[in-house]
Amino acid sequence: MQQYIDKAKILIEALPYIKRFNGITVVIKYGGSALIDEEIKNSVMQDIALMKFVGFNPVIVHGGGPDINNMLERLDIESHFINGLRVTDDETMEVVEMVLAGKINKAMTMELSQQGVKTVGISGVDGRMLEVEKLTPNGNDIGRVGDIVKVNTELIKSLLDNDFIPVVSPIGFDKDGQTYNVNADYAAVAVASALSAEKLVFLTDVPGVLKDVNDPSSIVSMLNAEEAQEMLDTGTISGGMVPKVECCLAGLNAGVQQVHILDGGVEHCLVLEIFTKDGIGTLFEK
Repeated sequence: MQQYIDKAKILIEALPYIKRFNGITVVIKYGGSALIDEEIKNSVMQDIALMKFVGFNPVIVHGGGPDINNMLERLDIESHFINGLRVTDDETMEVVEMVLAGKINKAMTMELSQQGVKTVGISGVDGRMLEVEKLTPNGNDIGRVGDIVKVNTELIKSLLDNDFIPVVSPIGFDKDGQTYNVNADYAAVAVASALSAEKLVFLTDVPGVLKDVNDPSSIVSMLNAEEAQEMLDTGTISGGMVPKVECCLAGLNAGVQQVHILDGGVEHCLVLEIFTKDGIGTLFEK
């Protein structure tokens, strides 16, 4: 009997969060190990379906770097990166579109629909959603990599109004109709901002912001923008965590009320973060 009582207590603990967040839009950037491990992937899909069933409006923006790397390797096309950004020539762009807008997007759409929710997979080209300009970081020509200048939300809002979960692959287009590879983190920020989303969640390969990078238990559960910026300035946040936190701050500056970083490799990470008192990742608020 006690095990059933414990289960009931878990549901009761989630009730205030279900009431508080009912009807809100949540943009989830989905990538990292959560895209690779089949068991974890299934738990993420269950979590997103649960969010939909209890009244959230989830929008997924996904990455796919490892799958792109694997396909390029199979085709004997060498990968090059500058400052963490993939150099995307015309040949590489064909593979990027094939993998992101094809293989990953449609597989994720099917997996999510298997949970009993209505889902549509789209790219940033559909509905002229993600308009970009060519990105040239520090004057470097890295090929067909785009910087988002405009988000047209008409298609996404139409899908949400009709009870669908949009699954977005980060492919953009320019004024001449040329397609571009877009960083999925910044695509998620742009989409969340355009939708005036209340929450933006980054599923990553790290547990959150750590006070000590060598101590996984030193996770900081909550930060405001000023505290996060101070940790960046003092070097407490360093290495690969810097661009992740900068994306979180960009989300807050773009009007998103709450931004989360959490380990997508933890089973049912979304439920644990959003529906429990303590959560498991780092929550950023203004």
